[in-house]
Amino acid sequence: MSTSITCTSLSFTWPDGTPVLDGLDVAFGPGRTGLVGVNGSGKSTLLKLIAGELTPADGTVRVTGEVGHLPQNVTLDTGLRVDEALGIAARRGALHAIEAGDAAEEHFETVGDDWDVEERALATLGELGLGHIGLDRTVGEVSGGESVLLRLAALLLRRPDVLLLDEPTNNLDLYARRRLYTAVASWPGVLVVVSHDRGLLELVDQIADLRSGEITWYGGNFSAYQEALATEQEAAERMVRVAEADFRKQKRELEDAQVKLARRKRYGQKMWDQKREPKIVMGARKRAAQVSSGKHRIMHEEKLSDAKERLDEAVEAVRDDDEIRVELPYTAVPPGRTVLTLQDLRLAYGARVAGGLELRGPERVALIGRNGAGNPTLEI
Repeated sequence: MSTSITCTSLSFTWPDGTPVLDGLDVAFGPGRTGLVGVNGSGKSTLLKLIAGELTPADGTVRVTGEVGHLPQNVTLDTGLRVDEALGIAARRGALHAIEAGDAAEEHFETVGDDWDVEERALATLGELGLGHIGLDRTVGEVSGGESVLLRLAALLLRRPDVLLLDEPTNNLDLYARRRLYTAVASWPGVLVVVSHDRGLLELVDQIADLRSGEITWYGGNFSAYQEALATEQEAAERMVRVAEADFRKQKRELEDAQVKLARRKRYGQKMWDQKREPKIVMGARKRAAQVSSGKHRIMHEEKLSDAKERLDEAVEAVRDDDEIRVELPYTAVPPGRTVLTLQDLRLAYGARVAGGLELRGPERVALIGRNGAGNPTLEI
């Protein structure tokens, strides 16, 4: 049986009663899938449900094969050694004991068939750009971006059948992102990645768009998804224009019908007042006119209601999540004013910034550097 993920009638609600998923049916097969959607649509929750970290309120999750999950916020114990974070400390220790001449049976049981575990670990770290990190160092000595890669390295060493990645490029520099791209591109099993990184989403085989509790599938990478979405949006906007025109037409026809009915009513009242026909005839004609006018009015009101419903459906099909606009207040810092001066700065962990740096307002400065270079430390 090929590796797969199947979610049936999956529902989940937060303890405060906020619903996230309600009766979701979805299946992920072999290949790389990009899971996209607006913030709060339930992407991260879905990954946690698949990984077994959350329990669904209803429905089932069935996964064939082992699951590896890289959460959005990676937290590692800073006191752990790197080999412990990679999950190879026991096998590595047993291997070293055997190499030192200790032939105890438990060491061989611990190692099993994984005699090259240390070499594989170092190779995996090197592939992710972490070759400079020794297996005996502690997690507290690596940066936030490096800890993300370290957690990914642990998953790659486990070789799970299903890999779930939630915003894996967060806190990664450009160099580290390229390393991650390479790992994703060469992944042989089932991979589901949640990301806003377009470069990463260009590597997937298909896009799963989670919107309003339902998933719509698009073949190809993110560029193909955007093209398909643009075509859909154009068609949806065209349907809105057609529905608006029909709504205006039905509204005019209802107004015209109401005017005609009012004229008929005035004419009938005039004939009644003048008594030009027998009373019984005029009464029958009046009742028939009332029934006819009532049916006529109801018919036009129903047409208008149907047109309004079609318009609402057409408007609902048009997405409004393409752009996010943030209005920032204009800076009050006058031109040329010195805002920051650094001179021979010494950072934590023995790092230092040689020379000087002076910032004058108003300026926009991009602080870049490799993971572990001390960017966040300098910001603090």
